[in-house]
Amino acid sequence: MTVLRAEGLGKKYKRRWALAGCSIDIEAGHVTGLVGPNGAGKSTLLNLAAGMLEPTTGTIEVCGGVPGSGPDQLAKVGYVAQSTPVYTALTVEEHLRLGAHLNPGWDEKLAQRRVERIGLDPKQQAGKLSGGQRAQLALTLGIAKRPELLLLDEPVAALDPLARREFLSDLMESVAEHGVSVVLSSHLVADLERVCDHMIVLVDSQVRIIGDVEDLRATHHRLSGPRRDLDTLPSDQQVISASHTDRQTTVVVRTDGPILDPSWTVGQLTLEDLVLEYMSNPVTARPALEVLR
Repeated sequence: MTVLRAEGLGKKYKRRWALAGCSIDIEAGHVTGLVGPNGAGKSTLLNLAAGMLEPTTGTIEVCGGVPGSGPDQLAKVGYVAQSTPVYTALTVEEHLRLGAHLNPGWDEKLAQRRVERIGLDPKQQAGKLSGGQRAQLALTLGIAKRPELLLLDEPVAALDPLARREFLSDLMESVAEHGVSVVLSSHLVADLERVCDHMIVLVDSQVRIIGDVEDLRATHHRLSGPRRDLDTLPSDQQVISASHTDRQTTVVVRTDGPILDPSWTVGQLTLEDLVLEYMSNPVTARPALEVLR
């Protein structure tokens, strides 16, 4: 089952395209990391998926329907925005009552259990909670509606390392227990590497690469050896970046085949290295890269 599908999706604000030509398919059961520089279109994509924006071009389908098209569709998607929004004047308990009122599939036992486990005082006003506690409250509201897809926009950006770890641990526990699919936007690739099995890299408002994390790791290599012309590389080696000194060439390639040239020293990339290569090189060095499926 596909939980998110976009074809030629674009969103334009006045003269600027915040997202352009976006085509992706995300199957159910994945925790998908969405990463890219500021202004790449991450929040725009999530807002389109949540039904808070309408596309300028192309189409988007979420959980089999048009985002935001009605109560049944809205019930399928949970969304936690970048600011982890809560109503500062409402208590934790009042947030849960509001969640139960607004969401027909609300799981009260789940909500109460999470609030107790993370140590939130039901009588405490949300405005007096710490940043980590507000993030946990927002996550509780998103999960307790029992969505098929949970969208998280930079939910840990303002948290300290301990709070981030606790948040991500709780997220993964909920994913394992309830089988919800997740799209998680973050600048913190190390955090994404801990929890994501699928990755999308957005650069300059376009998808640069999409695929399973293990496939991405297995098919990308850093090669170093005697200086050479890139045109001498095998045609199945798609160049992501390249640098040269007087005597040496270093190149990052994506290929499904083995590296057979004995003159190369072959190194593996971490997920963070791989993401940074795509973010630092918005145009492939040779030739255009096909999107991984």
